[in-house]
Amino acid sequence: MPRMESEQRVVTANGITQSVRVAGPPDGVPVLLVHGNCSSAAFWEPLVRRLPETLRIVAPDLRGYGDTQTAPVDATRGLRDFADDVAALLDEATLFPAPDVRPLVVGHSLGGGVAMSLLIDHPDRVAGLLLAAPVSPYGFGGTRDVAGTPTTPDFAGTGAGTANLDFVARLAAQDRGDDAQASPRNVLRATYVSDPASLGVDEELLLDSVLSTATGDDNYPGTSVASANWPGVAPGERGVLNALAPTYLRLADDLVAVAPKPPITWIRGDADVIVSDSSLFDLAYLGSLGAVPGWPGEAQCPPQPMVGQTRAVLDRYASAGGAYREVVLAGCGHSPHLERPAEFVAELLALTGVGSATTGGTRAAV
Repeated sequence: MPRMESEQRVVTANGITQSVRVAGPPDGVPVLLVHGNCSSAAFWEPLVRRLPETLRIVAPDLRGYGDTQTAPVDATRGLRDFADDVAALLDEATLFPAPDVRPLVVGHSLGGGVAMSLLIDHPDRVAGLLLAAPVSPYGFGGTRDVAGTPTTPDFAGTGAGTANLDFVARLAAQDRGDDAQASPRNVLRATYVSDPASLGVDEELLLDSVLSTATGDDNYPGTSVASANWPGVAPGERGVLNALAPTYLRLADDLVAVAPKPPITWIRGDADVIVSDSSLFDLAYLGSLGAVPGWPGEAQCPPQPMVGQTRAVLDRYASAGGAYREVVLAGCGHSPHLERPAEFVAELLALTGVGSATTGGTRAAV
C-alpha cells in the first residue's frame, strides 16, 4: 500500500508555491485529492494507505493550508483561487507525466466545491468527480430552498462573521488541548466525524492538519460587514468563509451546463453535522434551536437545505446528459474517507476504472 511521499515544492505558472504530496508510479492511474477547510493534504493520509499501488496520487495543500504559500483568497471569485491553483498543477510534468491522461478528482467538503469549480473551468481535464460531503453548489448558508433562493438580499448570516472567534483564536495559538468546546481537537472529534474513535491512531496527524490553517482577514475566516438583517453580519470580500458564501459561490447552473460531463459520485454520511439540512454551522438552524438570539423564524430565515440542493443540482446534471451516483453511509459523519474507508475506496476505484456506464441518477444507502 502506498504512502504519500515527502512533499514536493512546486512553483506553478500562476506564481503560487504549492506543497504537493505524491504517491504511486508516474504511469499510474491519476487521482487528484483536494482537501477541505481547516485541513490539508495530510488529511488524506489514512485513505492513501488503503489505495492500490497502481494509482498515481497527487494531493496538494491549498493556499493557506499545510505547507503551501499563505496567499490571499479573493472571495469575490468564489473558490476559483483554489481551483486555479489546482488547475496549474495539471500542467506539471513531475506530477502528471502523461498530460493526455485526465485524473479522477476527489474533493472533500470545501474541496468538493473546488472540484466542481475545476470541472466547470476545465471540463476536458477531469475524468470524473468523487464528491465527499461537498459544500452545496449554492454555497454555505443564506439560502432557503433547493433552487438556492437567497434568504436576504445581502446573504446575511453567511461568511466570515459567522465564525467562532474562540476557535479561530485557538487555531492561531496552535492549541492542542481538549479543555474547551471550541478547541481544534474537540471540534475535530465532535464535527469532522460522527464517532471520535474513527480518528484512531491518526488523531495527532489529523490535528496537525487542522492546525496548519492560516488565520486572518485574507485566509480563515476572512472579513465581514455589518448587515441590517438578522443576525447582523454579511460576507466581506476576502477570506475562506466568504469564498464559501452564496454571494460568490453559485456553481449550479454552470455545473449543469458543463460539457463534456464526466461521471460523478456523491458520497456522504447521514450523521454529518457540517454539510447537512440541519447543520450546526448554519446560523439559521442554530437560530431555530434558540442557540442564536433573535432568529426571525422559519418563514423569513429557514435553515439551508444543503443536501436537497446538491441532489437537485445533480438531478439536473443527469437530466442534461450526465450521470451521478449518491451513496449515503448510515451513522457516518463529515469525513467518509476516515469513518467508512472500505466503502469509500470501493467508490473511488469504481470511478478510476472505465467510469460509470450508466446515465441518470442513482442512490445507494449503505
